[in-house]
Amino acid sequence: MGVISNGTTLLDAGALDSGIATGDMILLSTATASSSATIDITSGISSTYKQYVFKYISIHPATDGESFTFQTDTGTNTSYNQTVTSTFFQVIHGENDGNAELSYNTGNDHAQQSSFQIITELASSDADHGISGTLHLFDPSNATFVKHFNTNSQYTDANNKSMNTYAAGYFNTTTALTRVRFKMSSGNIDSGTIKMYGIK
Repeated sequence: MGVISNGTTLLDAGALDSGIATGDMILLSTATASSSATIDITSGISSTYKQYVFKYISIHPATDGESFTFQTDTGTNTSYNQTVTSTFFQVIHGENDGNAELSYNTGNDHAQQSSFQIITELASSDADHGISGTLHLFDPSNATFVKHFNTNSQYTDANNKSMNTYAAGYFNTTTALTRVRFKMSSGNIDSGTIKMYGIK
């Protein structure tokens, strides 16, 4: 049964009428972790949108002190080993009012490496802690240019410090990226949600 307002069909058989405005940020998928080794986004990334936004919400690691990471791949490949050049910096402030600093972290950047890019490091697995933030992936289907990304994350580390981390860089390929994998550096993702949006 359709939804009709003032003689205009708004929704019919679960489909929104093409004339109805949906905004510029379109939710494409939602993935929920439950003791998951990885969260894989394997569909929905195409030339339809020039920018994709991933919101990771309350990602809870099963193991204390591990890093939250991501990588991409092309086509139907599942190696998740695209070449990355990136930067990483962080803002820190401890619960005890100590360790306040802004620093560049050379251990978390890449220079033409194919390993997973660190988004956060040393995350706490305390029951009331989690990782939340955003990954932007720009023009992943472009056949001319490399594929840029940036992330911004907020979480508590294993030493009870408030961490705000930034990673940015590019995947050095002109082949279309079609999939993204998120995982901890060791151990499972105990719980959490990742939402993928296409930006008009």
